[in-house]
Amino acid sequence: MNIALIAHDKKKNDLVSFVTAYKNIFANHNLFATGTTGSRIINETGLDIHRFQSGPLGGDQEVGSYVANNKMDIVIFFRDPLTAQPHEPDVSALIRLCDVYSVPLATNMGTAEILIKGLERGDLSWRTFVNGKSGGENAGTKA
Repeated sequence: MNIALIAHDKKKNDLVSFVTAYKNIFANHNLFATGTTGSRIINETGLDIHRFQSGPLGGDQEVGSYVANNKMDIVIFFRDPLTAQPHEPDVSALIRLCDVYSVPLATNMGTAEILIKGLERGDLSWRTFVNGKSGGENAGTKA
């Protein structure tokens, strides 16, 4: 599975801790992250991660492009709902794309934990049929 990891500045520590706690699960998947978040996770976990630009410089849009092209299976985006973000339209667009293409999206640790536990059990295996590897034209449906 292709998994995007994104965190606003005040949530980066939480995401690094989360990925560290579930490192054994994440290690079995293709990981993508925006700039600084990706660097932090690489430095603290040693996991192999493809890094996009930082969010404000287009990284959220790069992840969105992967979602729109059925190349992303899960998005974990620890958002800071209490701080105004200068690139909020990009964040909203990414969330919208996840909804349009039925890509599971976690915006907080509780939801992320449920997704990762489901991934570990194989509950998200239906994504392999809709993510472009086995018929992306059926995006959003369980094949």
